[in-house]
Amino acid sequence: MVRAIVLVKSPKKLIAARLRKISCVSDSFPTSGQFDAVAIIEVDELGEIREITNQIQKISGVERTETMVEVQ
Repeated sequence: MVRAIVLVKSPKKLIAARLRKISCVSDSFPTSGQFDAVAIIEVDELGEIREITNQIQKISGVERTETMVEVQ
């Protein structure tokens, strides 16, 4: 299993709830600071992370994302 954290910049309220609706997002929550929400992704293959981040970037109001893959 591969895990990643996606930081999401979006002025939209409830963005964390919208992130939870995406498959493979195991958790999401709002944050303070430079980014407005965090999504935790769990997938079987590394290449799937790109597909999920593309889905996140297509959500209305998402301005940018930054992805960090867990290193084991």
